Amino acid sequence: MSLVLADVTLTYPDGGTRLTALDQVRLEVPGGSLTAVVGPSGSGKSSLLAVAATLITPDTGTVTVDGQDTTRLTRGELTALRRRTIGIVFQQPNLLPSLTAVEQLQVMAQIDGRSPRTARGRAMELLDTVGLAGQAGRRPHQLSGGQRQRVSIARALMNDPTVLLVDEPTSALDHERGAAVLDLVAHVTHQQGVATVLVTHDRTHLTAADRIAEVRDGRLHIPAPTR
Repeated sequence: MSLVLADVTLTYPDGGTRLTALDQVRLEVPGGSLTAVVGPSGSGKSSLLAVAATLITPDTGTVTVDGQDTTRLTRGELTALRRRTIGIVFQQPNLLPSLTAVEQLQVMAQIDGRSPRTARGRAMELLDTVGLAGQAGRRPHQLSGGQRQRVSIARALMNDPTVLLVDEPTSALDHERGAAVLDLVAHVTHQQGVATVLVTHDRTHLTAADRIAEVRDGRLHIPAPTR
């Protein structure tokens, strides 16, 4: 299980020219490892995550998930790939206000055609993994910000993805809760064996990452592993 970006370049129209968001980016994330991507606002972090999520097709280069070149897939095939292979944790949890924590997860599995009984069992297992088994019946307004983000992480894992993409998970959290969420991302990465990319502007809690990469002006710089 792995995620590989090879020579990825992405540009956007900017008046009469093109603005380069990603410039010949190369990144390989093996299963069971966490790569944190840092960089200032506008450096290309969000573009990198969107390309890795197959939400944007790069101008050149390839995005490979488990040996499959996603740049060759149709729109329908990409939708199926994201649903079954890629878990995405957005900056805001975006939980449905009328659903309980366990129902937030069950919906994901039912969309993929799993039976309600199977879905509930997997949902409860994941809520236990993120430390929220006792909050399964609570709705979003009854949960703290950190708890809502934990539900979001569990939801992203519901369909057993091989790739997990996490966008600024601590932006709305205080120092303590932010550290707990990043530790949780590292824990589920290693426990579930997923290839995880975490984009963040906060360098404070990155000791949990296996590797830290920095985006500067669309180029990715990867120093030696942190451990």
